[in-house]
Amino acid sequence: QVQLVESGGGLVQAGGSLRLSCTASGRTFSSYAMGWFRQAPGKEREFVAAITWNGGRTAYADSVKGRFTISRDNAKNTVYLQMNSLKPEDTAVYYCAAGWSIAVLSSEYKYWGQGTQVTVSS
Repeated sequence: QVQLVESGGGLVQAGGSLRLSCTASGRTFSSYAMGWFRQAPGKEREFVAAITWNGGRTAYADSVKGRFTISRDNAKNTVYLQMNSLKPEDTAVYYCAAGWSIAVLSSEYKYWGQGTQVTVSS
């Protein structure tokens, strides 16, 4: 079992930055690929970014590529999402997830955090 807890969300003005963290507890965090997803009001949950177990490969949604960066520190059992140049359309609840391999489909991830709210004002 892996438990995931997100933090770092909040209210920020358009053009600003936030850094989300997802800290894991349980066994073998370093063995899991990690992903970030988000869900805006009235919208389906969508893929944001993912990273392999060793950080060797990353993937990003087109909507965030060039603005967001995913990284991980296995020694701290933590995955990060650095979000720059934020836009109002980035407003959503952001979730981290752990799975056996890197994927863009939410169904491929086994463990999920509770989410953290990100609100970007115009």
